[in-house]
Amino acid sequence: MSEDKTSNSRRDFLLKSMTLIPAAVIGGSGVMALTTPAPVQAASDKPKEADYQPTFFIPEEWAFIKAVVARLIPADDRGPGALEAGVPEFIDRQMNTSYATGSIWYMQGPFNPDVPTEMGYQLSLVPKQIYNLGIADANAYSKKTTGKVFADLDSTQQDAMLQKFESGEAEFLQLPSKLFFSYLLQNSREGFFSDPIHGGNKDMVGWKLINFPGARADFMDWVERGERYPFPPVSIRGERG
Repeated sequence: MSEDKTSNSRRDFLLKSMTLIPAAVIGGSGVMALTTPAPVQAASDKPKEADYQPTFFIPEEWAFIKAVVARLIPADDRGPGALEAGVPEFIDRQMNTSYATGSIWYMQGPFNPDVPTEMGYQLSLVPKQIYNLGIADANAYSKKTTGKVFADLDSTQQDAMLQKFESGEAEFLQLPSKLFFSYLLQNSREGFFSDPIHGGNKDMVGWKLINFPGARADFMDWVERGERYPFPPVSIRGERG
């Protein structure tokens, strides 16, 4: 499959998956509207994407996150991808919230990872641990099978590696690779479509892609017209796309 077809099929899948994401995720906080919002910065103080320095991830982890999101939601002829939209920044900022520490989860044992998923989350790990351990395991698996860490692979190799993570074929030592992939994918989606106040969706590129009006006070007059909404999106801060 060519690179263009791969990117297009991935972008089509992303758009279709939006029907499964609650509106609260798009208009509110990135992670199911339950995380603690990051401090609001004045427009003049807002760092450029290239200037952002992670506060949770170490350099090797940061390189992994950037490489992964660039493959999960790649840039194409329809617009920027997750990397350009600031999804790595979104994920890093989420790691410093109550979501990442599991303080909003029920985390009492017993933990039984062998029971059906319908019974709920069954690991003692919270999101920040899932990322730390998952990245370490992913890079170890990548190095064992290819001789390189994930970020140093070419795009074709990275896609093949992600498929192994997603299917659970990759054997991790500290947590299931399939679980880790699910967090990478879900948080990437959230960062791409959340309000820019949370670090992702730079210039509201995610909202423009799906023609979402954002935090406008009222757009109900257009809901049943069967027409494309003609105005640009507006963020919580009042920025216009």
